Amino acid sequence: MATTPPPAALMESVATTTTAVTSLHSVLQRVQHAAEKSGRKSDQVRVLAVSKTKPVYVINQVYQAGHRCFGENYVQEIVEKAPQLPDDIEWHFIGNLQSNKVKPLLGML
Repeated sequence: MATTPPPAALMESVATTTTAVTSLHSVLQRVQHAAEKSGRKSDQVRVLAVSKTKPVYVINQVYQAGHRCFGENYVQEIVEKAPQLPDDIEWHFIGNLQSNKVKPLLGML
């Protein structure tokens, strides 16, 4: 019995997830190399994965790969995404913050 190929959207999501996890591993290797070259330990360097505009399933895959530090620069995205993801993620808000966005962001703490 022949199987039908997955829909294009599913194929795209698998490719995006694979790319995100592969990119994470590549960055972590480069950070480790740079840290060693400078005489530091790689665990003294914090890598912040910027999840701006990325869907929750991609962030979750990077989380499943072992990463815990994520950054967002849109309040609406962090407020929407954070409740859908594990509680032990360390969120960072990056970029400019408009005064009318402070209250929703503080509600995340």
